[in-house]
Amino acid sequence: LNSSEAQKLLDESLKYPQLKIMEAFMYRFHPQWIKVKEMINSGKIGKLKAIQSSFSFFEDDPNSIVNSKEYGGGSLMDIGCYPISLSRFLFDSEPKSVSAEIEYHPEFKTDTLANGILNFDKGSSIFFSSTLVTDNQQVEIFGTKGSIEFEIPFNPPADKPVKIWLNKEGIKEQIEFDICDQYTIQADLFSMAIIQNTEVPTPLHDAVNNMIVIEKLKESNKTGKRINL
Repeated sequence: LNSSEAQKLLDESLKYPQLKIMEAFMYRFHPQWIKVKEMINSGKIGKLKAIQSSFSFFEDDPNSIVNSKEYGGGSLMDIGCYPISLSRFLFDSEPKSVSAEIEYHPEFKTDTLANGILNFDKGSSIFFSSTLVTDNQQVEIFGTKGSIEFEIPFNPPADKPVKIWLNKEGIKEQIEFDICDQYTIQADLFSMAIIQNTEVPTPLHDAVNNMIVIEKLKESNKTGKRINL
């Protein structure tokens, strides 16, 4: 439930390299994200400068784990972790500073709305996450020569194609991806790491670093200051 616990798990796992542990950020394994990562790395939109994203749904059931502070509920832990993860993934680095404004539920004591800014050496990422706002998920990526937007960035359906759009030089190009299940792809790759005794696709140090960002965002909200990492 915090970076210290994540680090402890990482430290213990290093003692048993034959055992495989991985954080299940399923979105990274969908072909649309693999394609977008390739487009950014190849300079398709020029230099990556900014990311704008959001992820939300409405859940006010007091018995939902989303609203349980004891079990790691709240918008940042449940869904805000995705905008944070994708920002670190696309910039291929850790933020140098973060700032946030967060609203907490008076009864549940979990965060229900979080607005965050992550500042990287080469650009910035702004996002919001909420567990008391209508269903929404959006990602837009901006470079010096173009931009990319998603139809359904985080949990695309496994029974129909999904699309992204490349905007460049006044032309909007649609790129469609065949039907697939990102959870199945993730499970297959994890299984291959076990069978072949290779490193898992998303190693635990990535999970530790993502958790550190979440904690620093909460610190920023508490102090009202930008927090350096």
